[in-house]
Amino acid sequence: MSLERLARELRDRGGLLAGSVATASEDGQYGAVAAAGRRAEGREDEYALLVEAIREGYLLHYATGRLLRDDDRDLVLLAGDHLYALGLARLAALGDLPAVSELADVISLGAQAQAEGRADLAEAAWEAGAAAVGWGADGAFQAAKAAARAGAPEAPAALRAAARLMAGEVARVR
Repeated sequence: MSLERLARELRDRGGLLAGSVATASEDGQYGAVAAAGRRAEGREDEYALLVEAIREGYLLHYATGRLLRDDDRDLVLLAGDHLYALGLARLAALGDLPAVSELADVISLGAQAQAEGRADLAEAAWEAGAAAVGWGADGAFQAAKAAARAGAPEAPAALRAAARLMAGEVARVR
C-alpha cells in the first residue's frame, strides 16, 4: 500500500516528523488511479507513492491528513510543504515533466477551490489530475481546468467527465 510505504519512509528519515507519523488506515485512491495508467507502467508503486505524498501534503494544508498526527499547526503545514516537494521531486526524477505540471495544476486548483469554499471543485481536480498523471492530459481536461480557473459552476462536472474520458481511452487501448 502506498500510504504505508510513505509512512515507513517518513519514519525511516527520522527527524521531527518521524515521531508524528501514524499508521496508515487506508490506501490512497488517487495514487491507485495514477498507477493504473500507461504512463506509470513498470513504475506503478512509485507513481502511487508520489501522488499520495502530494495528496497528503494537500490534506495537511486544507483538511486532516491520513498519516501525520500532531497538534502543532505550524509543523503540520511544514510537513505538508515537505510532502508536496517530496512527491514532485520524485516525479521529476522519473523524468515525467508533463505529470509534474499536471500535479502542480492540481495543487493550484485545489488552493483556489479551497479559497472559494468549493470542496467539490478541489476533489474533482484531484480526480482528473490523477488520471492525467497516469494517462496524459487531453483537450477536454485542459478545457475543464480553464473552466475551473474561471470559476465556472460546471467545472467540477467537466473535470470528472475528463477523468472518465482519459481512463476510458486507456481501457480501449489495452
